[in-house]
Amino acid sequence: MKIYIFNPDTDMALAHNEAHYMAPSSIRGMEHDLALLPIWYARCDTAVLAPSAYNARYLQAMQQLFRLPVRLVTEPELASLPDAELEPWGWNPAFRKRMLAAGVGEERLWTQERIALYRECSSRAYALAVSDGFEKRVDSVQICGRHILVDGAKLKGDPIPKEIADSPDGYLFKSVWSSSGKGLRWCLHGFTEADRAWCLREVEVHKSVILEPIYKKVGDFAMEFFIDEAGKVSFCGYSHFVTDWKGAYQGNLLEPDEEVERWILQYVPQETLVAVRRNLQSMLEKLYGGKYTGHLGVDMMVCPDQGGYPYAIHPHVEVNLRMTMGMVARVFYNRFVACGSKGIFRVDGFRTNEALQELHTQNSKEGPLVLEAGKIVSGYLPLVPVTPQSRSLAYVKIEKVG
Repeated sequence: MKIYIFNPDTDMALAHNEAHYMAPSSIRGMEHDLALLPIWYARCDTAVLAPSAYNARYLQAMQQLFRLPVRLVTEPELASLPDAELEPWGWNPAFRKRMLAAGVGEERLWTQERIALYRECSSRAYALAVSDGFEKRVDSVQICGRHILVDGAKLKGDPIPKEIADSPDGYLFKSVWSSSGKGLRWCLHGFTEADRAWCLREVEVHKSVILEPIYKKVGDFAMEFFIDEAGKVSFCGYSHFVTDWKGAYQGNLLEPDEEVERWILQYVPQETLVAVRRNLQSMLEKLYGGKYTGHLGVDMMVCPDQGGYPYAIHPHVEVNLRMTMGMVARVFYNRFVACGSKGIFRVDGFRTNEALQELHTQNSKEGPLVLEAGKIVSGYLPLVPVTPQSRSLAYVKIEKVG
């Protein structure tokens, strides 16, 4: 049996790289509130790790509406399931320590050496090879995007090359380990001493930072992949998502892959999209095959006015070497949304439980759930239980098209 575990602090834990790392209270609250999220992407005859009580009642209610052949497992039960395979959102030293404390045997966990390799492969610095690969492999197609590694020596002088300094929309620095709009330093008005101080702090801990131009965009999307134990990379579908102006994730559009492709092909020819996907799969196999097994997502953008083209694809904004919200949305749409319907998948945090309850009540009134043959035609559905303590909520809103 496979046990799915939602541990959204994994990127932050990798950055700290300490077994005793503890995430901020807001992230710990999110992990608790969204513990059941994996029921929507877990495979048949598996389990999800979550506290009982509210979660058990919610799972029972959902199993009356949908085909969800999963069971609930609590942390004290882990030690009594010696044959179960763990499937966390992502691996890190703190998660390994937590599982050991729960009585999980060493043989069921990634070794410290494997986690160290995974951490290296998860860094933005390691993923720079994707940028290099596109520059060398893809010719005469509409792509853009550049990343530069900046170390402490470069920061002592002027670390901004002229071609980036002249970027009309500014540039930004990225921490080596972070994702989902975190660890970013936006430089909209030149390189200030405060920017230099931020970079120096990052370099002191992680030896370098990533520098890139700020690109205007018409939208975000991702290609989702899976790497098997033989190192083979398989394409799992598209993620069409929304971010705020700082790059923080806000939600996913729930729509078929064909519709995402139609949206992209408004801006670039099919040969560009095919070349990006083909070359990306090849590079991912070379970079990560034999080093990582599991899901990964590569974030991309459609950008206007690049390299003489009216539009271009930025094919390597971010590589997320773990399960992603985009993959959750893709699986959810394919499994649970009726043909001819579409919608949005969101994960929101709230300052108070009262604010969450207000949104939940409003959505429930405005969008009563309509099902046909176990699939959603329209309406609102919280994907986790709404409790008197909840401060985070994952949910979908679906509407029938036409």
